[in-house]
Amino acid sequence: MKKPSTYLIWATAGLLCLGTVQAQDVKPTTEKELVAAVEKHREMLANTPLKSFKARNIGPTNMSGRIVDIEVAQNPNTFYIAAASGGVWKTEDNGQSFTPIFDHQGALGIGDMALSPSNNNILWVGTGENNSSRSTYAGSGVYKSTDAGKTWQFMGLPHSQHIGQIQIHPTNPDIVWVGSMGSLYSQNKERGLYMTTDGGKSWKKVLYIDDNTGIIDIKVHPENPDILLAASWERYRQAHDFIGNGEGSAIWRSEDGGKTWKKAVDGFPQNEFVGRIGFDFAQSNPNIVYALHDNQGPSDKEPQQPRRRGQQEENPLKFEDFKDMPVEEALGLEDDRLNSFLRRNQFASKYTPAEIKRQLKTGKITTAQIADYNKESNDANAALTNISIIGAEVFRSEDAGKSWKKVSESDLSRLYNTYGYYFGEVRVNTENEDEIFVLGVPLLVSRDGGKNFSRTDSVGRPHSDHQSMWINPKDGKHILLGNDGGLYRSYGGGAIWDHLNTQMPISQFYSIMTDNASPYNVYGGMQDNGVWFGSSKNDPADRWESLMGGDGMVVAVDTRDNNIVYTGFQFGNYFRIDKATGDRRRITPGHDIGNDPNRWNWRTPARLSHHNQDIIYMGSQYVYQSLDQGSTWTTISPDLTKNEKSGNVPFATLTVVEESPFEFGTLYAGTDDGNVWITHNNGGNWESLNVGLPEDRWVSSIAPSKHQEGVVYITLNGYRYDEFKTYVFKSTNYGKTWTSIKGNLPEESTNIIVEDHINPSILYLGTDHGLYVSMDGGNNWNLFQGEIPNVAIYDMVIQERENDLVIGTHGRSVYIVELEQIHELATPTQKVMD
Repeated sequence: MKKPSTYLIWATAGLLCLGTVQAQDVKPTTEKELVAAVEKHREMLANTPLKSFKARNIGPTNMSGRIVDIEVAQNPNTFYIAAASGGVWKTEDNGQSFTPIFDHQGALGIGDMALSPSNNNILWVGTGENNSSRSTYAGSGVYKSTDAGKTWQFMGLPHSQHIGQIQIHPTNPDIVWVGSMGSLYSQNKERGLYMTTDGGKSWKKVLYIDDNTGIIDIKVHPENPDILLAASWERYRQAHDFIGNGEGSAIWRSEDGGKTWKKAVDGFPQNEFVGRIGFDFAQSNPNIVYALHDNQGPSDKEPQQPRRRGQQEENPLKFEDFKDMPVEEALGLEDDRLNSFLRRNQFASKYTPAEIKRQLKTGKITTAQIADYNKESNDANAALTNISIIGAEVFRSEDAGKSWKKVSESDLSRLYNTYGYYFGEVRVNTENEDEIFVLGVPLLVSRDGGKNFSRTDSVGRPHSDHQSMWINPKDGKHILLGNDGGLYRSYGGGAIWDHLNTQMPISQFYSIMTDNASPYNVYGGMQDNGVWFGSSKNDPADRWESLMGGDGMVVAVDTRDNNIVYTGFQFGNYFRIDKATGDRRRITPGHDIGNDPNRWNWRTPARLSHHNQDIIYMGSQYVYQSLDQGSTWTTISPDLTKNEKSGNVPFATLTVVEESPFEFGTLYAGTDDGNVWITHNNGGNWESLNVGLPEDRWVSSIAPSKHQEGVVYITLNGYRYDEFKTYVFKSTNYGKTWTSIKGNLPEESTNIIVEDHINPSILYLGTDHGLYVSMDGGNNWNLFQGEIPNVAIYDMVIQERENDLVIGTHGRSVYIVELEQIHELATPTQKVMD
């Protein structure tokens, strides 16, 4: 039995007991509610007094964001780029310059586009990315332009949420097929394949499997538009779990222009392990079509083990060695051998050989607890790559999709690892039916009809995680490639690549921070693009500098010298970096022996103390405090989560740890499963602040006031239930009671609230659809939109010396708003007197 915690949790009347709270039935946003929210946003945009206020984009563009689709006109100098969460961009000079053309529509997340082959002025855009990732935003339906992107008309399907594919009839632009994936975190009936014959005035659902299965891909036979293929995909994401396969996943075929459909069963898998499917016809031989399949079935191959650096230790200690080891034997272990075991398995740094032996001798820990230290460990990064599944495989049909044969002989399991839901594209060379590209973590090419694959990016190697590709119908060596690092172009069949990112600031920031240099620098962690920093005086095209790779997460900067930076990548892998020397040290705390292993959120919270920047806080399910820049850690809380759900996604984790700027030892913590806590004595005891807040929502930000102790703001969201409501609250008594300050806001998921540093009546709110400003403490809000589009805002910070609001967007890089214009707008009665 686990030893009792050394912490005292002081229960007050009505305090919720840990681990016993039942999840509330959170209802997804309805179609009516979604439409109303979009309309209210439009009204606020039309009436905002802040529309002409200035905002400056500082990039970066040298490290870009996810590009999910490319559509090219008959004149290949003109093409369109869809950013996953950054809108639609157009070039008319072959990529030398790009202009955003879809800003301020209902949603800026894009699933797919389609350009009419018979009339290049007609462009369709389906909103809501289809990749089903953690940062996939729901859309608001489909839109159409008849003037090459100058103006837009909403064409319906508002509750489709995530558009898998759009195809336009090659000769009749009034006929359009749309594949809807439906909602991501809930079940709905608005998924399936829709068809219009009147240019979008009316729609008919022509293929529907069930309320958990949508349409991810559609392809039209190059010579016979009556023949179409569609891929259905059964998938269901939750905050704590993701299922990306099922019996609903299949290939469907139509021979009457999409009016009726039959499942293609000859030669293609029909089981619960069928995952995402993508396919492509060979234009040079249209009866040949390839399918790329994410097979989630178990593999008999051993999972790949992590590589060990340096010389292998002879007879190293293993966890099982301690299972029945007598204490006397453990006390006699050589210190060097024991230390090697402790460091290799990432025990907390305080556990030196001497400390382990001291605690064993005093009975504080047991050898059995050492053996169980990493039992059920939440090594989420390893889980992404080290689980044995069949993975990607390629099928070929030579009768336009009636029958299929698996042709891939290369081991493609590492193309996707375990996250095939994030990929799924295959492209056939337009001049050679035996040359095909498969898009995954690497970009692979086969020149023997899909049997064998190799890399094709040796010169100018593009970023990994490939999402979209266009091959010139008249020149098979001319290729455009979109991935998580932006846009690339090749004129040599993929042997050499040019990076075309100087005009598109579409980076997806998870966090933002500044230092106190002159001029100050801006730091941020980005989706799949690591951690970077750049000058606040940058133009978008100016280069930023890289600090580290991975999915970049939270950044904390020691502003005493502006050189020490704390940051890292997903799931709590954090480091202390000295920019001046290049030194880097891993600082991730290990859990206490006897406690459950750490569960780290994808975006692990980390915060430097306002009172002493040698002190840093991090949060797993526990709050950790270091007094020596992350060298050693003390656990200052019990498990603060409800710890009720488990799956293949880390859950029941801390999302926020914040410190009072007035009182050292007063800390707030929030979790992804809806708990909010406060301690007034540096973790000696924690009090629940849940009463008065909506239950079970993700705590997205907590902001203790800069002006008055006890005042605190909080935002929560139900995004991971497909509930897109606005939750923003204020407390004047340390969170004992809460008051909603939603005011006149539309229903949008809320991510971050920041209080103005000069005027406490001014508040800044970032949602999934932009920036809002209140001049009266949250009673009324105005939309700050114009130069800042309706892009998701994850994080904001005020650089107080320069009076700047620095905004990290998830899709349009970084904006700086000079706050003088906001302060001048405040009425005389609102202004704070010196």
